[in-house]
Amino acid sequence: MFDRLFGITSALAEAPAAGAAGAEAAPNSIAALVTTMLPMLLILVVFYFMLIRPQKKKDKQVKEMLNNLKVGDRICTIGGIYGTVSGLRDDTVYLKVGDQDTPMVIARWAVRNVEAVSVENEGDIIV
Repeated sequence: MFDRLFGITSALAEAPAAGAAGAEAAPNSIAALVTTMLPMLLILVVFYFMLIRPQKKKDKQVKEMLNNLKVGDRICTIGGIYGTVSGLRDDTVYLKVGDQDTPMVIARWAVRNVEAVSVENEGDIIV
């Protein structure tokens, strides 16, 4: 069924019969090859624009955010811990957490995002 849709059967059937006239076989086989490969190429293009390109853009933004961390930034880790950056090294971030400024050390890649607004009364627990 799919053979007839993509023209594979007709291209294979015409190739041996056109042995005497080689000039006529080339356009038919090229057309069959194009019609066979076109859906695959379209799928690859769609995958690139819908999956690969947005992921690269997101990775670039995350890398830029991690490189722009500075002391005093309010961050959230991937574990859900909110803290204030008190120091930075190559691959580590030093945080102050809670109302008693408990020190923590986390990996730089573990920062989820930088908060735009600082959280006030973080020591007050509401139950």
